[in-house]
Amino acid sequence: MNAIAEINDKINSFVWGPIMLTLLVGAGIYYSLRLGLFQVSKIPLWVSSTFGRLLHRQEVGEGAVTPFQALTTALAATVGTGNMVGVATAIVSGGPGAVFWMWVSAFFGMMTKYAEIVLSVHFRRRNDKGEWVGGPMHYISAGLGKGFTPLAYIFAAFGSLAAFGIGNMTQINSIATSTEAMLVTLGALPEAAPDGGFSAFKLGVGVVLAIVAALVIIGGLKRIASVTEKLVPFMSVLYIIGGVSVLVINRHALAGAFSSIWQNAFTLRSAAGGALGYTMMGAMRFGVARGVFSNEAGLGSAPIAHAAAHTDSPVKQGMWGIFEVFVDTLVICTLTALVVLSSGVFTGPGSISGTPLTSAAFSSAMGAMGSVFVALLITLFAFSTVLSWSLYGQRCFEFLTGGKGIQGYRVIFVLCIVVASIMQLDLVWAIADTLNGLMAIPNLVALVALSGVVIRLTKEFLADRKQQQPGE
Repeated sequence: MNAIAEINDKINSFVWGPIMLTLLVGAGIYYSLRLGLFQVSKIPLWVSSTFGRLLHRQEVGEGAVTPFQALTTALAATVGTGNMVGVATAIVSGGPGAVFWMWVSAFFGMMTKYAEIVLSVHFRRRNDKGEWVGGPMHYISAGLGKGFTPLAYIFAAFGSLAAFGIGNMTQINSIATSTEAMLVTLGALPEAAPDGGFSAFKLGVGVVLAIVAALVIIGGLKRIASVTEKLVPFMSVLYIIGGVSVLVINRHALAGAFSSIWQNAFTLRSAAGGALGYTMMGAMRFGVARGVFSNEAGLGSAPIAHAAAHTDSPVKQGMWGIFEVFVDTLVICTLTALVVLSSGVFTGPGSISGTPLTSAAFSSAMGAMGSVFVALLITLFAFSTVLSWSLYGQRCFEFLTGGKGIQGYRVIFVLCIVVASIMQLDLVWAIADTLNGLMAIPNLVALVALSGVVIRLTKEFLADRKQQQPGE
């Protein structure tokens, strides 16, 4: 096991290291420049095409979901425990300045996500059930030709395996552990399992979650989209209300929070010259990594959900990707960061981290209800991630096998939920993190090679729109 961990650490240091993070952000910079900073210059367009249509209902054909359902399915995967726990970890590891670099990665990540979705919708196809399917494995094989088909299979293999880790076992374990800890804090349980080990309570949580997940997953694309359509807005709004309430209470500390973000983002030296002992390079590393890991721009996962959208234009659906990154990182992750920094519980290097830090930040303003609130939101965020990643895993597995064995994949996926609730998952977390990052490599190849397609489709869409609305 130690040998596996060492090998994984070396691979992980590359896939989430400076080179890969630079390439991921670089793809967003490239698309931003080639498309005239679309995320800024076309704000009225993408806002009216996304946020402006949230309340519009529409009929969809067979094998498709509404653009909003595609968005919420993708958001269910990206808005997860990382938004609450990962941001706190990034601040402890890289300092408050990490938040600024998280914003930078999100700004350019908007266009990376846009490009992925445009390609996914453009190269999608119908499967044997008549459902729209797409994603990197499809735009690699269809867009780059047969010579690149092995690259498509590599992505699908990483995706089908990553779904069990980052999209299942780690999420379920977080739910079981945080729920048990909350009940112990409230006195409803005598004590938590030692070192995150076995407990009958966590096993019970796993069984219940497995049953609920099975009922949704077996229903396929339509049922998953139907559930996320209701769950994602509810949990997002609930978290925003809770976070804003804490910021109102801590309003006297907000100016200091923003000041610490800005000052630490450009600190060149630690110790003698650096605030809190952090450096600019550390802030960049952890901020960019957290931004990419949170919104998944460039990893190729979300386009799988967006491919199923009922839309007549890849560009129209692509704009939902810009909105997705905006909500995930610039709204929800920022909210977590400001709650942590304004609460006073963050004390610099060596501070408590992860869930305890986020929970302490909310509890500083909400009292005992803070830990309850965090445990509830972790449960909602994590479970929604499980549902969406079950779809991603199935689509990748379907590509690998030609549609065979999907029911078996679903059964194993559900069984892993029970196992995950009572396991210690340190190595699983690490391997899942690596697999998630490895998905980006074949996807980046396609994003660069097919950039001409994205640019052409965007320019044609804008030209057609200008002809239809010459007054603009």
